[in-house]
Amino acid sequence: MTKKILSTVLFAFLLTAMATAQRIAYVDVTEVLESLPDYQKAQEQLDKVATQWRQEIAQEQDKVKGLYSKYQAEQVLLSEEMKKQREEEIMNKEKEVREMQRQKFGPEGALFKKREELVKPIQDRVYGTIQKFAEDKGYEFVFDKGSASGMLYADKRNDKTEDIKAMLKKG
Repeated sequence: MTKKILSTVLFAFLLTAMATAQRIAYVDVTEVLESLPDYQKAQEQLDKVATQWRQEIAQEQDKVKGLYSKYQAEQVLLSEEMKKQREEEIMNKEKEVREMQRQKFGPEGALFKKREELVKPIQDRVYGTIQKFAEDKGYEFVFDKGSASGMLYADKRNDKTEDIKAMLKKG
């Protein structure tokens, strides 16, 4: 039912677009971003930071494994109270590691914030350039080829990716 409605709305939209001769273009924003040296540099910085944090987390996980192995080896010699104490120590350390992962890689984590700090200004510049291009050239709609926009077909004549790259290079 929803697909029929969506198809009907899309068909009506396309019919209207053809009737009013609107100008439509698309751009592969991912390709544009990847062609920019400052974006590549930002990605390298993010990869470097993420790798460092993964290593730190792996070291902490190794410590947890070490605590657990030591506990397993000494378990028969420990009193019930000491067993509980060691188990609690292991669980607390595991909790610390999970919290560290969340702080670094979670939705509101440090990597997300770092990505926003480094990449968002570049994305804003690209989107601003696309908007200026569309306004200057009289395009009513500019779609991102790489997004989940539902674009099922696009004529290469409407691909303005290279034009956007050229505008960004000019500054």
